[in-house]
Amino acid sequence: MGASPKTSLYVGGLEKNVTEQVVHAASIPFGDVKDISMPLDQATQKHRGFAFITYFEKEDAAAAMDNMHNGELYGRVLTVNYAQPQKMKGGEQGWASQAVWADADTWFERQQQEEEINRLNVEHQATVSAAEEADRKKLQEAQEGETEQGDAAEDPMAAAEAEALKVT
Repeated sequence: MGASPKTSLYVGGLEKNVTEQVVHAASIPFGDVKDISMPLDQATQKHRGFAFITYFEKEDAAAAMDNMHNGELYGRVLTVNYAQPQKMKGGEQGWASQAVWADADTWFERQQQEEEINRLNVEHQATVSAAEEADRKKLQEAQEGETEQGDAAEDPMAAAEAEALKVT
């Protein structure tokens, strides 16, 4: 966990050209900054429009929040409030760090993949069943054509059936 929630701030509404250095420069007037984190979008490798700033002192974090919330940076209005503790995150993607609908695309992809896998499994099962049926017919024809054990010795089930037939 590390940082206290009272020293960590969430800063949202960042313009796409804002860098960690810009966030640091905007944050430093309120106190010593311990850490800045700008999570990246995995697809674009650009930040996702928000950052987390951790101050050493909770008074500095409070001053930064009071002064930066609804302030402008690169022409965008910022939203600044206390960051939620890491342990609040849950789910596959860490739901506290992104919008509810942000995972929709991967959900649809996963649904399509599951449907494709199910379709392939059904096709595979049908192929296996057809092959098993063909083998059964071949075996049955082979048994009907036999007078002695012959090939039946290779298949334990066929051998057992042949033995049973001899006994009766």
